[in-house]
Amino acid sequence: MSAALFLLSLDMPISLEYPNIHEAVVAYLEQLNSENYSIYKQTSEAVYSIECTCNFLSDIEKEGEKDLLELVELADQSLCSFSYHQHFPLIKEIISVCSKIWKSAQASPLLQGESQKVLLHMLSHPLPQVKVETYHCCLEITKECLGVHNVTKPVSSLCNGIHFLLHPKVLYEISVFGIQEPKSEQVNTAAKAILLYLLQGRLMMTALTWNKFIESLCPVIPVLQGYADTEDPLGNCILLLSKASSDTGEEILPCTTRLKSMLRLLLVKKPSVRALALKLLAFHLTSEEGADTKRPLIDARVLSRVTNLFIVKKPIELKLDDRRELVIKLETVEKVYEIFISDDVDLVLRKSAAEQLAVIMQDIKMHAVVKKLHLTDKIIEYLNECVGQEGKVVECLVQPCLTLLRKLLCGDPVMRVSLSQQSSVLTLLFRVSLIFHEDCTVVTEVGALFCLLLFDEVSRMDMWSVNPPSKPSLPSVFSLPVSVFRRYHLPVHVIGHHAVSPYSIVLPLSADCLALKPVSDMLKIAWNLSWYHGSDNLLKQMNSETKTQEFLDTMKLSAEDILTLKITHVASGLQDCLHSIAEAATHREVRAAVTRMSFYLLNDRLSLKGGPGSCGATLKSLAWHTALNRFLQVLPASTEDEKLLIDIIHFLNKLIKEQRKNYSLELLNWILELLLRHSANPLLDLLVLTESQAREETDDIRTAVRQQLQKELIALFDTLLLNFMDVNDRKCLELLYVFQTQLALKLLQCLKVTDAPHFYGLPSLERTLRGMANLTAFPGWSSHSPLTKPLDICVKYLSGLLEVITSFYVERGGNAMSFMGKGVTKSTILCLLHLSHEMMAQAGSLEWMSLWFLPLGSHSEEHIPTQQGLAWLIPLWVDRDPEVRFTSLGLGSALTTLETGCVALANSCQNISGGLWGTVVNILLDQSECSMVRREAAFIFQNLLVIPMPTEIIKDHTWQGPCVHDEDSGLSLIGKPALQALLYHCHFYEHLNQMVKHCYLGRCVFDLNFSAFDRNSEGNDLNGLDDSFKFWRPPSRISSEDQDPNSLSTSETTVAPSSESAEFQPLVQSTTLLPEASHDQFVAQGHQESTSPRPPHDSSLSAPLPKLCVFVTPSLLSAMCSLLDNLLMIAPRDTAKAVRQAHLIELLCSIADATLIQICVQELRTLLPSSPPAEHTQAQVSFLLEYLSSLSRLLQSCLLVEPDLVIQEKLMKPLITNIIGILTICTKDVLDTELISAFYLTWTHLFNLLATLLRKTGAITLPSITVALAKHWTAMIDMFCKCVSLSATCPALYTASLQFLSVLLTEEAKEHLQDKSKTSLCRSPAMASLLDKSQENQNSQRLSDVILQCYEEKSSKDILKRVAANALMSLLAVSRRAQKRALEANLIDNCMEQMKHINAQLNLDSLRPGKAALKKKEDGVIKELSIAMQLLRNCLYQNEECKEAALEAHLVPVLHSLWPWILMDDSLMQISLQLLCVYTANFPNGCSSLCWSSCGQHPVQAAHRGALGNSLMLCVLKLASQMPLENTTVQQMVFMLLSNLALSHDCKGVIQKSNFLQNFLSLALPKGRNKHLSNLTILWLKLLLNISFGEDGQQMILRLPGCLDLLTEMSKYKHRSSPLLPLLIFHNICFSPANKPKILANEKVITVLAGCLESENQNAQRIGAAALWALIYNYQKAKAALKSPSVKRRVDEAYSLAKKTFPNLEENPLNAYYLKCLENLVQLLNSS
Repeated sequence: MSAALFLLSLDMPISLEYPNIHEAVVAYLEQLNSENYSIYKQTSEAVYSIECTCNFLSDIEKEGEKDLLELVELADQSLCSFSYHQHFPLIKEIISVCSKIWKSAQASPLLQGESQKVLLHMLSHPLPQVKVETYHCCLEITKECLGVHNVTKPVSSLCNGIHFLLHPKVLYEISVFGIQEPKSEQVNTAAKAILLYLLQGRLMMTALTWNKFIESLCPVIPVLQGYADTEDPLGNCILLLSKASSDTGEEILPCTTRLKSMLRLLLVKKPSVRALALKLLAFHLTSEEGADTKRPLIDARVLSRVTNLFIVKKPIELKLDDRRELVIKLETVEKVYEIFISDDVDLVLRKSAAEQLAVIMQDIKMHAVVKKLHLTDKIIEYLNECVGQEGKVVECLVQPCLTLLRKLLCGDPVMRVSLSQQSSVLTLLFRVSLIFHEDCTVVTEVGALFCLLLFDEVSRMDMWSVNPPSKPSLPSVFSLPVSVFRRYHLPVHVIGHHAVSPYSIVLPLSADCLALKPVSDMLKIAWNLSWYHGSDNLLKQMNSETKTQEFLDTMKLSAEDILTLKITHVASGLQDCLHSIAEAATHREVRAAVTRMSFYLLNDRLSLKGGPGSCGATLKSLAWHTALNRFLQVLPASTEDEKLLIDIIHFLNKLIKEQRKNYSLELLNWILELLLRHSANPLLDLLVLTESQAREETDDIRTAVRQQLQKELIALFDTLLLNFMDVNDRKCLELLYVFQTQLALKLLQCLKVTDAPHFYGLPSLERTLRGMANLTAFPGWSSHSPLTKPLDICVKYLSGLLEVITSFYVERGGNAMSFMGKGVTKSTILCLLHLSHEMMAQAGSLEWMSLWFLPLGSHSEEHIPTQQGLAWLIPLWVDRDPEVRFTSLGLGSALTTLETGCVALANSCQNISGGLWGTVVNILLDQSECSMVRREAAFIFQNLLVIPMPTEIIKDHTWQGPCVHDEDSGLSLIGKPALQALLYHCHFYEHLNQMVKHCYLGRCVFDLNFSAFDRNSEGNDLNGLDDSFKFWRPPSRISSEDQDPNSLSTSETTVAPSSESAEFQPLVQSTTLLPEASHDQFVAQGHQESTSPRPPHDSSLSAPLPKLCVFVTPSLLSAMCSLLDNLLMIAPRDTAKAVRQAHLIELLCSIADATLIQICVQELRTLLPSSPPAEHTQAQVSFLLEYLSSLSRLLQSCLLVEPDLVIQEKLMKPLITNIIGILTICTKDVLDTELISAFYLTWTHLFNLLATLLRKTGAITLPSITVALAKHWTAMIDMFCKCVSLSATCPALYTASLQFLSVLLTEEAKEHLQDKSKTSLCRSPAMASLLDKSQENQNSQRLSDVILQCYEEKSSKDILKRVAANALMSLLAVSRRAQKRALEANLIDNCMEQMKHINAQLNLDSLRPGKAALKKKEDGVIKELSIAMQLLRNCLYQNEECKEAALEAHLVPVLHSLWPWILMDDSLMQISLQLLCVYTANFPNGCSSLCWSSCGQHPVQAAHRGALGNSLMLCVLKLASQMPLENTTVQQMVFMLLSNLALSHDCKGVIQKSNFLQNFLSLALPKGRNKHLSNLTILWLKLLLNISFGEDGQQMILRLPGCLDLLTEMSKYKHRSSPLLPLLIFHNICFSPANKPKILANEKVITVLAGCLESENQNAQRIGAAALWALIYNYQKAKAALKSPSVKRRVDEAYSLAKKTFPNLEENPLNAYYLKCLENLVQLLNSS
């Protein structure tokens, strides 16, 4: 296996076409064989390098601007594959790019650095041929730029082409490794030539280029001088670097660099070079400043003795110690150093100290001490003293000083750099060596120092690395390149480095690996694919006649390689197959080609390959229809023709299956048009045998082929039908509908001519029925025949199917004794189930239930009249196969959706003990039955409850409901009482309690212990459901507005309280043990338990609960919730009591788990290879959502019937948390449309549940809901926005979500108003604050924008517009942010324009003849006007900015023009007055605008309420004057508006001029002191109070004759809401000096105010005291008048009482104010 995986990993065509397989192969190979995996990885690197090579060459040839950085990266990656492809033109192109980059002065440093790396890698490439070619290309460019042919040209930018060579690293590589290349003389020659051209090319270079060259050369000179030679051209040029120009005396090198170069020549191996160096140095020493005062004197005798000065016999080892611990104390070192530098100490002692220091400095850790003491400076001072004329005295210190200096320099690179740049130090050391030329030790020490100082540049390795560090490293060990050892005589022993180039790369593949054929084949194919840029171009080139090859023959593909590529490449392979079909001469060739095409489909499936590279996608671009069309248009004439047709149909079937997710409309249209041709239709005709074909059935081979053909045809048709579930194309769907009906007719013919039923096997019949089952699952399959009515087709189907079910089941006693016909029975009953739905849809009002009846009894009993009925269905309910039981019960639930079906089924069960009701309950509560079967029984039970039940026996009543008879007592019950007795005696609610407790929420149940099954069981079905059952959804008859997936076989039914009766079937006790799980067995709707035939038999009516229960699924509990919902409607009290006693609501709510659904959805969004199949997860989520939908509807019913069932503290919090968790699940990447629809439906029900909770129990549930929403507010905002966006596709969810939002905001606003006077320390987070929170502004703003947009986009006739309007109203009422967004979105202007348009429309309609002026309240225009005004009202609420906008938009004139229409409708009047109240509140400009006159003409006047005035203010005053007493709401709103307007000066003026206040005097007072003031009187008092806030208003009140007396009388009456209004008016009037005489003149007012001090009401006391203080203040007459004994006594008593009563005034400011008023009153009254 390892070898096979290795070969597969290196198969290039497979890796390209099937990347998933390739990845898996590589992963396995890595685990199995690390050596082969390593070879694969290396080969992959080489393949990548090859791709980069070809991409580089391709990009170079392109015209236009090029991305040089990308080119350099490609070039760098391409270097690894040279050893294989050896395409050397690439080198020239790379060198040209490098030259081009460095030629430009604007090139970025990054680009230059990357290109330099590539050049260095090429110069040091491991492959000799690459290195040779690289040096050759560099030499050619150098010649081109600096050659003698340029001598006649002026110096120009030609020389810029060599800038890429002018860098220390490049020159270092050429000098160190190019010149000394041992394996290639060509490299040596080219390197020397390059250097020679550069050194001699000064005249050809610009000054900038030459300076750049010298600057780059300086660091390399230590290496280059090793090649100095007087006899070699290059060596001579190198020597010239150390000389001054003979003509101008100008030096080539800087002074210090030149001195170092001269000293370095003393270490060269050639004596002639050393002699020349001495001459140069002698000149330098003699010309040195102060040379005559220094030793030695330079003459020929001295120079002749020092030619071999530094050629020593015993080189010094440059090595220091690095001890972990200090051996000598630092204090000791400092003392020795003091002796060494002291002038007072004898030289012998100083020498000894120097020698000791030299020994101490062997430890590098001691260097830091002496550096701080400046030891180096002292040593140089001693050496300078030595070379002086009097230097003989200190000669004894020279040797230890040199040793000290050497050790310091050896350990300190920084000091080396510093001293190497000081020419005086270098000259000093040379003079010392000349003085001591006979002392070998001193000369060796000086030589060692020269090695350290003269070769410092090349000793630093980090300087020459490809990627130098950001901070230069400081190596403690001094080392030199190996080439320096080879070219110099060094007086030291040092470590060598750079034996090979630091820029050399490692090739990914060794020669041994390249020799492997799979490796070489992979590289060869990779080269060709990259060279021709893909398989398509490569194959085109291979097929073309003109073949041009620009690379080596070893890279040429073999015929085997080309064939492999053609076959592996899907497009080419398929094209070849089609070509073979077109050119085929025999059936065998066509079949072979079709089989190959099928293999391509199989490969895609096995490799999980999809998308544009798959076989199906590739076929779309190929003309394969033409190739296969001719075989599908004619009937097969022979067996070979039929075999060929089988293969073609099989291929088409596979192709359509593979394209289901990405279907091709072209393919589907082509097949449908082929199937529906007006002429001969071979494919459909082949389903039915002709007479001649029937006679040929004696040939077994021909029969087998024909049966296989029919099998493939039906499979193709089934696949076609399944594939069309997601098609939306109109033409394609029309063709499909016609095809469905045509196929239905053909299958009906097949049903009549299938194999005789007495034969075993039944292949044709079973195939036909399976095809019919798949076909009939589609709604409307019978309705597209031009010749046959849909119901007629259904009747024929029913007749044939009932005949089959009779022949193969009823007459044979079911399958209790044999498995024969199992598939036939299963498919037949499923067809009947589908047929029932189709007949419901097509029959309309026609009676069709009787068509389902079959005669009961034996055929032999001909003399007895047979009874028609559905008794044939009952045995199927106890079949051994759970799928048959499930489907047959589903058929029963479908038939019982009609009353006639219920009656017929009940009559058919009369001979069964317990009847229909008992049978259904028996199955439902059978613990050994699987959940999907029990679920359908629950639906039948649910449907039976729909028909009204009587409470007593009624003759001639078709439906009696359940019937229970007690033989002992003789008591009989029918209808509702019987139902309750039935539920009680069968322990229905106790069973339901156990079912909920044993609910299994997992995805799969596994069965490992088969012995757990009942041994008496006659058969176990462990194979699971057929694929057609896993996600079976019948055509639903539920309204499109609320399609509920909770019932797979019946519509949702609801019941109203009514009555009925029936018989009872006793409950069969379960004996089945709890089964273990079956391995990897997916169960679609419930656990499949071991079951046996269950013939109905008598049992105890009150069956005990089994001790062992099987698991039930959420789907069964969904049905039970719906059943409980109906029971609640029929018998609310009894059901609620039973539910409470069984704790069912708590148990059912405990199953709801948002976390589980979130986990499953996350799995669907991020499917991993280890994840379970997506369809399994989708099924689990669908069932959980279905349960939540049913539960939410049940909870809503409970809230309507008995709220206490739901409103429980321990229940509400987790329930609401789960609801919000489910509402905030993100379904963004979930692709399954059915699952998304299930989410939408569940969300709809959950929103409705939350809205019902708030409506019914808002005070209790509001805090919990707001807390949960606050935790997930951002996600909920997203949810609301999503729901609004679904208004077109899912209006129910749109409506439910916005209604919930509206109810939520409304309930919270109500709660806020109720708690306004209360202070709550721990209030839940308010929605208003969440909407306006700064960090949530963006989300809240998005919500406002979405609702606004939805409102504006909907037409006025769309009912959804009202939903958006209601939500928008609630949002505007509580959110300032929403008001701001509405203002920005021009909502106010739009509403105003809408109101103007409505006004114009109303006026126009009023002028039309025959039209009444008055419109009905239900008129759409009036509703539209009402919505616009309500939106304006909420938008203006407490928002001055919006009010300003409304003022600018002329709100008041528009309302004034609409006033006649508003007067006609009290609801409109109420809304408009509310709008004006909000508009005028705290908005003076708005109040003033009502006083403006309006010039509009109004064609229609309100006949019964008078004509318009000149301003809206006058209209309001007239309305208030004429308002009838019975319309209190409008009356209250009018006075509220006037109260707002009374605060405006302009409005008060209008009120005064209109004499409106005279109406106040006509108010009638109630008779009797215990009576209360009327509501109208209170409204007037509130108005007068607001008027009294200003002095002008006070004057208006005082001018009313008798007003003060009337107010005095009114103050004696009480009112619940506003008892002190007259006192407040008096209080305000007393504050004006102008009013005080009138008040003082009215004794009644004084008496009332003084009497307030004795009132029991503290507010009245405060008002009276304040009014009296205001009256007496600065008014002497009032003092005299109020000094009467009665008034003064009351003041004094009140004051004394207040002082006693209010000791702590700081706690209540009002009490302090009251005491202050009394205190001032007392003082003023006591003053003279």
